[in-house]
Amino acid sequence: MSETTTQTAAGAFEAEQKRYLEGFASGIAAVRLTGGLAAGGAAGGAGAAAPPAEPTGPDAIHIKAQDRTVKDGGKLCDQEKWKRAENPFDGHNRLIREAAAGKQPKPEDNFRWRYHGMFWVAPNQVSYMCRLRIPNGILHHWQFAGIADLADQHGGGYVHVTTRANLQVREIDPEHAQPFLDGLTDIGLTARGAGADNIRNVTGSSTAGIDAQELLDTRPLAKSWHNWILNDRSLYGLPRKFNVAFDGSGVMPTLEETNDIGFQAVEVLDGAAVPPGIYMRLVLGGISGHRDLARDTGIVLKPEDCNAVADAIIRVFIENGDRTNRNKSRMKYVLDAWGFDKYLAAVEDKLGRKLDRVAPEQVAPRKATDRFAHVGVHAQKQPGLNWIGVVLPVGKMTSDQVRALAKIADECGDGQIRLTVWQNFIFSGVPDAKVAEVEQRVLDLGLTTKAAGIRSGLVACTGAKGCKFAASDTKGHALIIADHVETALPNLDVPVNVHLTGCHHSCAQHYIGDIGLIGAKVVVSEEGDTVEGYDVVVGGGFAENPKIGTEIWKAVKAEDAPARVEALLRAYLALRQGPEESFQAFTSRTGAEALRDAAEDQPALKAAA
Repeated sequence: MSETTTQTAAGAFEAEQKRYLEGFASGIAAVRLTGGLAAGGAAGGAGAAAPPAEPTGPDAIHIKAQDRTVKDGGKLCDQEKWKRAENPFDGHNRLIREAAAGKQPKPEDNFRWRYHGMFWVAPNQVSYMCRLRIPNGILHHWQFAGIADLADQHGGGYVHVTTRANLQVREIDPEHAQPFLDGLTDIGLTARGAGADNIRNVTGSSTAGIDAQELLDTRPLAKSWHNWILNDRSLYGLPRKFNVAFDGSGVMPTLEETNDIGFQAVEVLDGAAVPPGIYMRLVLGGISGHRDLARDTGIVLKPEDCNAVADAIIRVFIENGDRTNRNKSRMKYVLDAWGFDKYLAAVEDKLGRKLDRVAPEQVAPRKATDRFAHVGVHAQKQPGLNWIGVVLPVGKMTSDQVRALAKIADECGDGQIRLTVWQNFIFSGVPDAKVAEVEQRVLDLGLTTKAAGIRSGLVACTGAKGCKFAASDTKGHALIIADHVETALPNLDVPVNVHLTGCHHSCAQHYIGDIGLIGAKVVVSEEGDTVEGYDVVVGGGFAENPKIGTEIWKAVKAEDAPARVEALLRAYLALRQGPEESFQAFTSRTGAEALRDAAEDQPALKAAA
């Protein structure tokens, strides 16, 4: 064919086919964006394809947010693409079939399984970990024992208490994943939405309903929000995970300031814009691993309005959260970019009404919390009854211990187990005449209800033995530190919170501890060899004294961490104004750097230097 003939044919091709190709390309673009065929496309190939249909159904709010991201030139992160390609709930039956055959999940299916509470934690453990949903952290004794049975049948025969007053079971083989979830259903529990980009377990005051100091019982609020989440699919698949907590202002703090949304029971005084009484104060943007605690919005709510307001806050986040960068996708970053006023205006627009605001001076101060409230014997507001806190070794119990503890709750208490954010639990409703028996039976199990000083406030994440993100064996090192300090400083007479977390996700919330350690790889040779270690922060706080700690040391080898903690505590004991001055108050008065210098002047550290 001649060049002229070729040009003529090409011109004719362009004239006849140009509109068809444009329509075809438009249809392909729609398919790529929406993850399916655009509705109304031409079946015979003639004419331009119709524009993609408006998304409908419970996932529409998320699809529209993804569409806007792409339209604005953004590139969806992998997790957003996985959600789009196959919704984790729609893909459940396929996940079951593959798991039943012993198949290990691909990264995208690992993500999808997390919608059902299952986390594939290889390579540290070639198995699943299941995280549950336990609203307000309260279980019946038979549910507690039932979880132990499931851990034996399908997992590793032990249970961990988490810092969200929750439980997790580990070492679940693929073929046991769905049977484990079925077993949860049999005992009235679920793990739905306990992982991935969803609203996590709902925490509330562990002493709700039994604490004489509390302003409000959080149990109905936590359960109501839990049910609200479970029954609205549009609240799954957020830009990132999301935490909500309710604090009743009792003696045991809920750490709601570390949550994306915190509801705090407060007493509004005379002279405010609302009638005096008990309200829930709204705080937003807590994410301690990113060095931020939730801040007071000035908004107060009637308790019955919490669900609708939380729903609106989350929908603004769904529509505007970052779906391109996982490191900047939490709600905090929308708040940072917009400011609180703009965000709250968008929430009020969703609600169709203004929210009530009161000035800080129109709210009664929060009463003091008790750092020992989750340990030992405490009188309930019901005369003659007590709650008893049990100390767990960094949150771990064997299944045999769990069953025995459940039996104690049934025979000596009100039959309930109340988990706490301090990785332990409390018995409730224990009559005065049964207290000694409970303490002895707990002791017979190798556990204790008595702890002072460091062990009562010891918190550690899963660590390198069970999590691929962790740089250090946090649970193992936490116990070594506790043993060392109790031997070196047997007369430590005040509670001290020591938090060890393995990575920047800060599951153990190291920034709010009196002493916080975050896992790090410490270089020990010119060739770049590393050993496990920690960066160290001091002076964090919570409840009536919320504060992000200050880093004082970097790259401390794990083997040196016990001596560093000891030196900090020796400096504190030597220089404090008395036992009434807490470690945090001392650090605030003297400054973190002065504490570091005083610690480094201790003989043990001077010798090591």
